[in-house]
Amino acid sequence: MSANRRAVLALAGLSALTAKTPAGAASPKSSLPVKPTLRIDPRELGAAGDGLAKDTHAIQLALNRCAVFGGGEVVLAGGTFLTGAIRIGANTILRIEEGATLQGSPDLADYPIVQVRWEGRWVPGYIGLVWAQGARNIVITGNGAIVAAEAIKGRVQKETGLRHPALLEFVDVQGLVVADLKTQQNDMWSIHPVYCDDVVFHNLVVNGRADGIDVNSCRRVVIDRCDFDTVDDCISLKSGRGMEGSLIARPTEDVVITDCTFKDHRWACIGIGSETSGGIRRVRVERCKMLAAYTFAVYIKSRPGRGAFIEDIVMRDLEVSGARDGFLRLNFLDSGKQDPFPVAGFDGIPTVRDITFERIKVADVPVLVEAVNIHPDKPLDGFTLKDITGSAGRGIALANMKNVTLKGVDVAIADGPKLAINNVTGRGLEGAAPLSPTARPADVMAAEPPYRLGMTSGKPN
Repeated sequence: MSANRRAVLALAGLSALTAKTPAGAASPKSSLPVKPTLRIDPRELGAAGDGLAKDTHAIQLALNRCAVFGGGEVVLAGGTFLTGAIRIGANTILRIEEGATLQGSPDLADYPIVQVRWEGRWVPGYIGLVWAQGARNIVITGNGAIVAAEAIKGRVQKETGLRHPALLEFVDVQGLVVADLKTQQNDMWSIHPVYCDDVVFHNLVVNGRADGIDVNSCRRVVIDRCDFDTVDDCISLKSGRGMEGSLIARPTEDVVITDCTFKDHRWACIGIGSETSGGIRRVRVERCKMLAAYTFAVYIKSRPGRGAFIEDIVMRDLEVSGARDGFLRLNFLDSGKQDPFPVAGFDGIPTVRDITFERIKVADVPVLVEAVNIHPDKPLDGFTLKDITGSAGRGIALANMKNVTLKGVDVAIADGPKLAINNVTGRGLEGAAPLSPTARPADVMAAEPPYRLGMTSGKPN
């Protein structure tokens, strides 16, 4: 079976996984109209595939020819193809066959400087090694490898402040499948879709010294059967920061994460936020193994000044072990630096509601749940823990919540109360120990002069 056929079948099959999600959580389209009649080997256009000569021109020429002829397939086979940034056009398949490697150039001059989203805002930066913008129906597949240049150190160029290249970066792509590949990234993010719809990441091995997949203001995304070993969040969901993100108002929504394995060495297995100014909603995480986390396995976060919402988050059938700090942390008071143009006042306090965890197995996590950094002026509305089993050093701490449901929490706690609460109402709270109130943070004030969309607003951090 061809790699393209496998990728298309993967998309069709993964769409069925979302059938269990509630109404409104739309799934990616069940097929991609990529039926290539054109197949190009970049060697025919001058590529060497020897890992020494730069093959950027030949690979880009092959991709361009596919795009202008209405679609096609570019095949890299049997070698190491050294290249700078390459851009994929509409109705195009990039197939990196088993045994072949797409190797990123160590020269930053080989990556165009464009507008990139970085730390929640649009700023000048180096585009990703493999990228697309404003395109439809793209497949990257083939059982080969995409490897970044080790020589590019850090996330930002010290001399200029420009963000370094991601490994794969997609902006405003409609219909995207990345399947059956191995990736190795340096200190920047590995895979970064922005403003994309109908996206599938399937059967990927994602290794790198930063985030694995950063889903940024995208709709209808499936991440299935991927293996992550990263030095920051394995998966992070984002939607912009401050007034820029609020005015653009493009949420990340309808995300399904299934049957993945996570090892994180710096932050969390799954992070939601802290860049949430466009909103994040309808997220499902099912049947995943979280084998290592530097902080908490799941970390959902924001702060006053972000505004918008985090809502309808459901995670079920998870196995959690190796988490240095604990299983779950919610922090909506001080995660991430404040934007220089924040969303002011009450509107800037994120609305958080309907978060559910059920059928979770934890093994010797230091803390089961830490959820006290919630604004007293805007309590979390709807929080459920159901059928949680295993062992933990300390139990559950909740503050500033309503409509809480705790049921079937059967976790052996080594130290302190199983449950401590303050300003919490709901069911299953009997016998809870008292908790000190969460301090109310200072009000967030509007910047002067006020933000105008498109203005230069300084470095994100």
